[in-house]
Amino acid sequence: MPVSVNLGVVTFSNIPLFYVIAAALIIGLLLSYLVYRIQAISTFFQVRGKNKEIKNEKEEVLELTKRIHQLELENEKIKNGSVETEPTDQNAM
Repeated sequence: MPVSVNLGVVTFSNIPLFYVIAAALIIGLLLSYLVYRIQAISTFFQVRGKNKEIKNEKEEVLELTKRIHQLELENEKIKNGSVETEPTDQNAM
């Protein structure tokens, strides 16, 4: 069945209804895909930022673990009255 389509000031007449429905479906799918891609890009950058934060926090934990180990060695040295100037540990990080 032919229909008329008004797009603002432009009017298309005698267009089959099937074409109008198909065009609306295709435009809707393209718009939803565009919104999806924008959201996916936004999520990618958020995850990337979080990964950087996690990496920095892991490095900080590693440094603090090393410092704790050094302090534990110094504490043992003080308890034992050792005269060794540098704590030595083969398993030290």
